[in-house]
Amino acid sequence: MKKVTIYALSTCLWCRKTKKYFEEQNIPFEAIDYDKQDEARQAAMMEEMRQAGCRGAFPFLRIGEACTQGFDPEKFQELLGKK
Repeated sequence: MKKVTIYALSTCLWCRKTKKYFEEQNIPFEAIDYDKQDEARQAAMMEEMRQAGCRGAFPFLRIGEACTQGFDPEKFQELLGKK
């Protein structure tokens, strides 16, 4: 299975929905709360997101080498190779 990393804000409703979706689907993931990181780590996360083609909205997810943003279960399944 492809590695899933969810970059979220601790106060974001859509971020919580995204984490819950992966939990309910029994898909392992790593969650990193952007707003709980120091400035250097936040800058590195933003750079990673830009290099992957995402634009700065949360949640953003790395699924394998791909990047997607927002709560989009169909896109998640597509990137996981389940569609």
